[in-house]
Amino acid sequence: MIEPLVRKAAKAYYEGTPIMSDVMYDHLAELANIEDVGYSPNSEKRFPHLYPMFSLQKIWGDEERPQWKEAYVSPKFDGAAVSVLIAEGELQKVLTRGDGKEGLDITHLMKHRLPEKYLDGVWQITGEVIAPKTIPNARNYAAGALNLKDAEEFKTRDVRFVAYGIEPNPTADYFNDLKFIETLGFDTIESIKNPDDYPQDGMVVRIIDNKEFYEAGFTSHHPRGAYALKEKETGVVTKLLDVEWQVGKSGAVSPVAILEPVMIEDALVSRASLHNKGIIEALDLKIGCQVEVIRAGKIIPQIIRRADV
Repeated sequence: MIEPLVRKAAKAYYEGTPIMSDVMYDHLAELANIEDVGYSPNSEKRFPHLYPMFSLQKIWGDEERPQWKEAYVSPKFDGAAVSVLIAEGELQKVLTRGDGKEGLDITHLMKHRLPEKYLDGVWQITGEVIAPKTIPNARNYAAGALNLKDAEEFKTRDVRFVAYGIEPNPTADYFNDLKFIETLGFDTIESIKNPDDYPQDGMVVRIIDNKEFYEAGFTSHHPRGAYALKEKETGVVTKLLDVEWQVGKSGAVSPVAILEPVMIEDALVSRASLHNKGIIEALDLKIGCQVEVIRAGKIIPQIIRRADV
């Protein structure tokens, strides 16, 4: 029951209309033992990335992690991943991540946010389209912008592209690769001056030496020479008293958990969104059961698991 819900959530995320928080998605994906992420839309023409866009293995703060001679640590921005293909000194194509192998063509949107001139050569630059965290649901806002059809409307969106990789590697180490990307006119995770102004979802740790990175190899889903370091949010346990159904502005009906009031940090929490019926079933929630609750993003009350089983 859980796996179809996780697949549905992945589809919604890559269409720019997420149905659950990152915390909930990570938790359900872990329960279902799903490592691969991404979504292949069937209704629109897709194009192959020149190089695959792998996901990153998640390692939680208390878990054992690889030990490397030298590693580069950077923020893991929480936006929408894309690839930028350059050839013959010109921008050729910009693609959404999609399933990591193929994505949708968003060149008509992104060309207005990228440099106008490039060096000769064939390069794939990968990065994240992000929005300031002052915008409510900034990740959804960024992902939704890439679904727009009208380039003029896209120009009004407060988003930016921050690069984090280039292939083939122009230098021997990752740090100098980022400096090379900057010479092409791109912002990078190294050059961005205000990273805390944008939503983040942990840290990325990567082997600096490119030869060592590729010698570490890849699984079918992720490189072995890099990982996403994430911290599990510890919640507070309380009782699920009831479930009410509310009608949103769009007319969609969604369940809301009624909780025995509990303090989480500096807020008294008595309600939490359950997003949809599938989450109730996936977490096996019953009236009267104990549940663990967090404030996702320090704001939104979120049930992450049933605590009495």
